[in-house]
Amino acid sequence: MGFTHLHLHTEYSLLDGECRINAVAKRAKELGMTSLAMTDHGVLYGAALFYRACLAEGIKPIIGCEVYLAPRSMEDRTYPIDANLSHLVLLAKNNAGYKNLMRICSEAFTRGFYQKPRTDLETLTKYSEGIIALSGCISGIIPKHIINGEYSKAAEYAERFKNIFADGFYLELQRNGAPEQDKVNHGLISLAQQLSIPLVCTNDVHYLTKEDAPLQELLMAIQTGTKIGESQIKLPSDEYYLKSPEQMEELFKDIPEACENTKKIAEQCNVTIEFDKPQLPSYRPASGETPKEFLLSLCRKGYKKRIADGQISGGREYADRVEYEIATIDSMGFTEYYLIVWDFVNYAKSKGIPVGPGRGSAVGSLVSYLLYITDLDPIANGLLFERFLNPERVSMPDFDIDFCDERRGEVIAYVTEKYGEDHVAQIVT
Repeated sequence: MGFTHLHLHTEYSLLDGECRINAVAKRAKELGMTSLAMTDHGVLYGAALFYRACLAEGIKPIIGCEVYLAPRSMEDRTYPIDANLSHLVLLAKNNAGYKNLMRICSEAFTRGFYQKPRTDLETLTKYSEGIIALSGCISGIIPKHIINGEYSKAAEYAERFKNIFADGFYLELQRNGAPEQDKVNHGLISLAQQLSIPLVCTNDVHYLTKEDAPLQELLMAIQTGTKIGESQIKLPSDEYYLKSPEQMEELFKDIPEACENTKKIAEQCNVTIEFDKPQLPSYRPASGETPKEFLLSLCRKGYKKRIADGQISGGREYADRVEYEIATIDSMGFTEYYLIVWDFVNYAKSKGIPVGPGRGSAVGSLVSYLLYITDLDPIANGLLFERFLNPERVSMPDFDIDFCDERRGEVIAYVTEKYGEDHVAQIVT
């Protein structure tokens, strides 16, 4: 595994990054790379697309983000002090780190947004597990203090980051033409020696090739509402492109460990994303039974009640169908999904909130009928369970539930209270 780019902005660094995800994965392969990171500004919008694109090219995807660090708490919003943001590169080392990275980015929007999605040291400390951090470009808090001649403050932040990120913190060297970069690099090398913090080199990639620099400048002009060549906010050179491993090794031949450390970091970063496996909330029965045992007991109760009410005649056909359905539901991992739906439908009915009799393929499930999720006997009506859930065609089953429009808000409130506001969403249909 050769040199790895660990600081790269895709098209999802809106009006800043010019690297199209599919193109950058292909280009990395052409240059002989075996791994590549994405670190968009403040967001993870492109993570899934980047992950798929890299795998398609035989490249190991490294999921990261260049977060905006608030000068104080991310909930402070006093201009201009709290608009003075700093950059910090975070890379997910493993799946725990990926989850923490998502949490950091989400809270940066929901709690910290002020001009940009911002995080703070407290949040980084809380969600640091599984994350490797780099000190960032010249807009990082450490480089800023070095530029201002505040070496002791730079050292203080370096020490703090070293303590926060137990999985790894690196001082990030760049050589892409920024006027203050030499001063910053000199200070970072001194800090590395003083504090025993490893160095790493990046190129802060914003576009694919050197010839693409004008396109990135155009994006920045659109972002700032200025004409090309007039904006004060632009990259200082045309060196911010996806350089080959050989170019980067030549650029840092006097500090070979900085290139070597990109390999070490890349080898440690192993996030796996399962796209075809539903990520469902858990349902734990209060009775202490397992979800499958609880589902069976609910079916038995529903079966007896349907017979007592004269709604079904019962018999071997019903028993065999329930056994088959539950075996299928459990083997496909949807036992708790059934219980989640049963729970909020049961809540609505217990509160006198009108619920529809069922609609769509769900009415083909006898289990849903015995749970009183639906009110149509699938055996009497010749309806197929396989239209709802088929082991030969693994797909997420879909319960279409209709609630009284005057009181449906009560059901939404119940689900939100039970599973948490951050685990419930309404969608447009």
